[in-house]
Amino acid sequence: MNSLHLARLLTTILLAAAFALPAAARDRAEEKRDEVRRMRDQVLAQLYETNPGAKAAIREAAGYAVFSNVGVNMLFASVAGGSGLVVERGSLRDSETFMNMGSAGVGLGLGVKDFRVIFVFSDRSRLKDFVEKGWDFSGQADAAAKSDDKGAAVSGAVSAIPGVTIYQLTKNGAALQVTLQGTKYWKDRDLN
Repeated sequence: MNSLHLARLLTTILLAAAFALPAAARDRAEEKRDEVRRMRDQVLAQLYETNPGAKAAIREAAGYAVFSNVGVNMLFASVAGGSGLVVERGSLRDSETFMNMGSAGVGLGLGVKDFRVIFVFSDRSRLKDFVEKGWDFSGQADAAAKSDDKGAAVSGAVSAIPGVTIYQLTKNGAALQVTLQGTKYWKDRDLN
């Protein structure tokens, strides 16, 4: 094979790779979006089962957000991370914003906690602030001891911010914690 043929072959391979890589990235992003949507649907079904009134609240709200979160508490430090979806109700069509979350805090605790959090926004400006600014700083005291279908967990709704109702559901894990945590929610650049 002469050098001209080799150059053409390499050029063809490089061009094919240049077009294939973005397509593969788009496919992975769409798979991740579908995974987050499935998580949302499962969490909402669980919420409606444990708190049937939440269904009407979400239906009538300006929008809602659902996050899956895993937290680890090790003596005096805690960290958590997860992803989720914000749905803003529109007159013609709902819009979706995919987001990430992370938190770190200090306080006494030990264990792993896998939980879901649902924000219901009755106030549209609070929803927009959440998507654009995404900060939450909270004092948190809770107890959960649950593994698979065994054990008990405390969950319910609080309205810590006017215009926002927050539900937390524990999926599994075990935690006993008292923490003061800073949590950041931000848009996922890869999925939006």
